[in-house]
Amino acid sequence: MTLTITWLGHHGDGIATGEDGPIYVARSLPGEVVTGDVEGDRLPAPRIVTPSPDRVSAPCPHARRCGGCAVQHASDAFVATWKADLVRAALARAGLEAEIASVETSPPRSRRRATLSARKTRKGAEVGFHMRGSAEIVAIPDCRVLTPALLERLPQLEALARIAAPRGVEVAFQITDTAAGVDLSVTGARDLDHDLLAALAEQGRGFVRITWNGEPALQQDAPWVALGRACVTPPPGAFLQATAAGEAALTARMADILRGAQRVVDLFAGCGTFAFPLAETSAVHAVEGDRPAIAALLAAARATPGLRPVTGAVRDLFREPLRPDELEGFDAVVIDPPRAGAAAQMAQIAASGLRRVAAVSCDPGTFARDAATLAKAGFRMGPITVVDQFRWSPHIELVTSFER
Repeated sequence: MTLTITWLGHHGDGIATGEDGPIYVARSLPGEVVTGDVEGDRLPAPRIVTPSPDRVSAPCPHARRCGGCAVQHASDAFVATWKADLVRAALARAGLEAEIASVETSPPRSRRRATLSARKTRKGAEVGFHMRGSAEIVAIPDCRVLTPALLERLPQLEALARIAAPRGVEVAFQITDTAAGVDLSVTGARDLDHDLLAALAEQGRGFVRITWNGEPALQQDAPWVALGRACVTPPPGAFLQATAAGEAALTARMADILRGAQRVVDLFAGCGTFAFPLAETSAVHAVEGDRPAIAALLAAARATPGLRPVTGAVRDLFREPLRPDELEGFDAVVIDPPRAGAAAQMAQIAASGLRRVAAVSCDPGTFARDAATLAKAGFRMGPITVVDQFRWSPHIELVTSFER
């Protein structure tokens, strides 16, 4: 079948109009004419008849098979415009108009955290990302996304997979490039025993800390990351912004939005990505549902001189959002929820007397829903900065302001 691609979907597939509905075409771009065998509603292996002027050669040799990236065949300018348009479209569906201030794209080889899949095989082990839509694992020795420090650990991860994974069972390796070295959290592995601990002592030398199924297994040093002036030791598997460049873009915009605020509440605070930069000029109360993350944040705050007061609380903001009376006394709020957004908490903010909100999101759809809640309460949304930390993927992050 020969098809013409009309637009790029939010997962990165080109979309053409077929007789029975849309057909999703892998590795294609709008305007391209493609041909190939259609399987259901997909054309998985297209031949490009007429290429788009936005088409480029994928820089990574794994791009055709690896599911970690979706749009390496598109120019950087095209990807930036596509992501900005996805944000505009999500907000338009909620009845809101978006002004995109800029798109900040992290450089190649800068992603400092990732979760890799691993499986033991008859010949050894395989470690990498899944092939898109498949359980097959693609090895990624020449990955153009991960930092060099993470790539250097791949041989050790393969060795660990051979001793960690029960036959036929997939394990997960969450790796984080910290200032002290690479931190590793292993889940889904076989239980620790004496022989496994002995093997870890030999095979785990490249890691500053190894956590095994949630339990400490090996530590040569304390992993740490700089958040503002604070040095934070994140709990195993903790959330951090994916790249240093992306974090810098988010915090810079955050500082602009909250300039002059004297007392800020930081919701879904994590380990303090925003709390510590803000604490240079504002008192900050950090609220987070993950107890180890708040403990790490408060420990770093106690060890960092010269900051304004930093306090913290453990609270499930999905089930127990801060009420309007609890938000009284704060000049502004920072909110950075996970993909599900923060519908319950946004409703409480809308009902409060707060006049300034700095909002970060990793999902345009739930962000648009929550933004509409604030808009109905009289908040005006400012220009949006799109932050592309997951380069060449469909993932989108953004930051903006709301003023009542």
